[in-house]
Amino acid sequence: MWKKGLATWEEYRNVVRVHRDAMSKAKAHLDLNLARDVKDNKGFFKYINSKSKARENVGPLLTEVGALVTEDAEKAELLNAFFASVFAAKAGPQEPQTLEVGERVWSKEDSPSIKEDRVRDHFGKLDTHRYIGPDGMHLRVLRELADVIVKPLSIIFERSQRTGEVPEDWREANVTPVFKKGKKENPGNYRPVRFTSIPGKIMEQLILDIISKHVEEKKVIGSGQHGFTKGKSCLTDLIAFYDEMTGWVDEGRAVDIVYLDFSKAFDTASHSILIGKFRKCGLDEWTHAKMEFMCIRYYFQALIASN
Repeated sequence: MWKKGLATWEEYRNVVRVHRDAMSKAKAHLDLNLARDVKDNKGFFKYINSKSKARENVGPLLTEVGALVTEDAEKAELLNAFFASVFAAKAGPQEPQTLEVGERVWSKEDSPSIKEDRVRDHFGKLDTHRYIGPDGMHLRVLRELADVIVKPLSIIFERSQRTGEVPEDWREANVTPVFKKGKKENPGNYRPVRFTSIPGKIMEQLILDIISKHVEEKKVIGSGQHGFTKGKSCLTDLIAFYDEMTGWVDEGRAVDIVYLDFSKAFDTASHSILIGKFRKCGLDEWTHAKMEFMCIRYYFQALIASN
């Protein structure tokens, strides 16, 4: 308005000053909330990482024979071959795992149903600034049309739950290599991140909610498991460990510590072992069928580590 001569310079500066103060207060409020909710490491570290550095593309990579690969297509083939080489095939037949006395197995008739309001809640929480899946559907479109698409998607989710079948296009994914640590020329220092269709991710989250509620009610995961469990983190694990070790030292007891780390843990975890643990927990067959399609990472690690 000032540039068009519709406002004075003083009016313009006053508006700038008011909005600058409002932005500063909003930023301070955000920082304060992040500090208060530091137990939720995802939000805190996501914010820190967004301010610390920009994401870089994959640079030149070295093959097994030491040749340097610079072309994008060749780098993609090299990373694809490495990711496929470390992925674990299905393990052999597992010993039958019987349910404990009193445990109840869901049947297809009485398993929890997927209601429209739950589907609507998940679509209402979509972050419109996140990635677009292989179907090319923008998240803002899905969020704005939630009231229109919730009913048909709820029917699809419910039918998929009852039959154990998943739409074929929801299995398609864009895989992006993310650098972890070490030398960037080594393909082994990258991990694959899978971007799938948003409706498929919504369904995955709904199934995760059902599994989470079940394992919490049955107390499947022990209190000593801190990784990938709600309300706990590496920090709480270290505090509990430090407290116990220092207590033993104060009592004059000898303490020996052995650290173990699983290389490529998420890539090499056996689906059949996970499904066996789900079956032991009393989850029904439609959940097992979806494990072939959905990599619910949190319970992959927590259930494999438990028991």
